Amino acid sequence: MAKEIPVYVIAGMLDAGKTAFINDTLREGFAREDRTLLISCEEGELEYDQQVLKNVSMESVEEPEDLNPLKLQRWEKEHRPNQVLIEYNGMWPLETLFQGALPRNWILYQIMVIVDARSFDNYAKNMGQIMMEKIINADLLIFNRCDDALKADLRKRNLRMVNRRAEIYLEGIDGSSENYLTGNEVPFDLSDEVTEIPDNDFGVFYVDAMDHPEHYEGKVLHMQLVMFRSKKWNTPCPGRFAMVCCAEDIQFLGMVAKGEALDPYQDRQWIEVTVRMEVGEHKAYKGKGPVMNVLKAIPGLGCDPEVVSF
Repeated sequence: MAKEIPVYVIAGMLDAGKTAFINDTLREGFAREDRTLLISCEEGELEYDQQVLKNVSMESVEEPEDLNPLKLQRWEKEHRPNQVLIEYNGMWPLETLFQGALPRNWILYQIMVIVDARSFDNYAKNMGQIMMEKIINADLLIFNRCDDALKADLRKRNLRMVNRRAEIYLEGIDGSSENYLTGNEVPFDLSDEVTEIPDNDFGVFYVDAMDHPEHYEGKVLHMQLVMFRSKKWNTPCPGRFAMVCCAEDIQFLGMVAKGEALDPYQDRQWIEVTVRMEVGEHKAYKGKGPVMNVLKAIPGLGCDPEVVSF
């Protein structure tokens, strides 16, 4: 039986800093004791540091079809690696790796995604599906070249909605690193008597309220929602439809609610609500979670777009 070989993937768009990350990883001794095969899937401006490649064999591929079990098994036999690093082309779907590109004994251990914070917004707007696929599948997510304004903007996006399991770090221009989540940030100004939740920011509110319901306890909020009654939990759960990556990923984000003001409305009907937030026990949460005490509800005009995206 062939021995298992751990595979570490470093993904990201061109010139995001993947090669620099690999150089730093190797300098820290990643390949000091274990023979490593480094597979490069694109050629950026920065080259690998030859001083850290003493225990590393290198190969390169130009097309995603070149990543196939026959070729990789041939390289395994030639180089006898104990581990594999893949600098992955940012334009290639990670699905290629999930769907049979690797030999059976090559085990995908970790996907690390490197993002240049300065260009993230542009990529997210113009190549959203390609960019978000990387972020959704990341085990480690690093936004580099951040200034204070970019850090604040990234935290406001609440990327935990896109990927709840990844470790996320923000690296400053000076090379300093900090955790994406501080535990203290709230994405909205809650100082007003009534806080408006913008239509396009419901997803941000939903994730933060689910993770930190105490942020909103006692606060009065105003927003547009889609009416929904959960038969499973026998309770109103109005919310919004949300798209994380593409149309196939659309899901309904509902939040437990109460109040007679909801009684006149049918499922799928748009409603404009004013709610006072509470923290309460509910079986839908398997413990405590956010509860919307609906003070007022009127027919809503709907949102454009109707689906929340991230």
